[in-house]
Amino acid sequence: MRVLLTNDDGIEAEGLHVLRRALRALPGVQVVTIAPDGNRSAIGRGITTRRPLVVERIDFDDGDHGFATDGTPVDCVRLASLGLVEGFTADLVVAGINHGSNLGDDITYSGTVAAAMEGVVLGLPAIAVSQQSDAREMDFRLGDAFDFTVAARFVARVVEELEEIPLPPATLLNVNVPAGEPSGVEVARLGKRIYRDELREHDLDDHGRRRYWIYGTDPTYHDEPGTDLSAVAAGRITVTPLHLDLTQHDGIGPLSMHDLSRLLAPASRDV
Repeated sequence: MRVLLTNDDGIEAEGLHVLRRALRALPGVQVVTIAPDGNRSAIGRGITTRRPLVVERIDFDDGDHGFATDGTPVDCVRLASLGLVEGFTADLVVAGINHGSNLGDDITYSGTVAAAMEGVVLGLPAIAVSQQSDAREMDFRLGDAFDFTVAARFVARVVEELEEIPLPPATLLNVNVPAGEPSGVEVARLGKRIYRDELREHDLDDHGRRRYWIYGTDPTYHDEPGTDLSAVAAGRITVTPLHLDLTQHDGIGPLSMHDLSRLLAPASRDV
């Protein structure tokens, strides 16, 4: 199996390398690492279209190597799919291990999940994996200590048994690992985040322009059984199947019954 490994924390991130070593230890698995040259957290599905991408080979301490780019996590997946590494065509995209959880509504901002989504766009199975810090935060504010051992071991086992796992087509697995020793694994739906952001003036920049904070004011969540947020809070690894079909299918029928074609006519004809 040929695995493309990427992340949004950057080519030097500890989580990336713990997972890289765990995947490389699997028999019959080839790992190619392409990651941003620095932190691209919360960039979502951003791509680079208006300039060329810089790509540099990076040699790792264990004799392996990878490639760093000044692009985004999605760019990394595209670079691989378009032939950056001669003779390599990925069978699986793995993104992570992210420094911090990606739970509930937060996944729409996550560069880690976005990279896995790009795998799905390209017709590949994909896994996004994130690790809660030792501070056991339940939002995007991070502690300063992480243990990636359990997450790397778990994902390596998932990769090893991927052909036996009932994964529907065009689906990625979003994996979140709590701090400490997990009490189990729960297949869970996305939970609901409660954002309590506020506009706070920070200061003036060197040109006299005002600067503001607008994110990060104590977000919390709905504690609902069966959700990823509640399961991680209870100390369980969560696995959530995600797909890219954002269509609200129940809305197609009622909306089709509404005569939207009449809106093509000038408004004055309806008066």
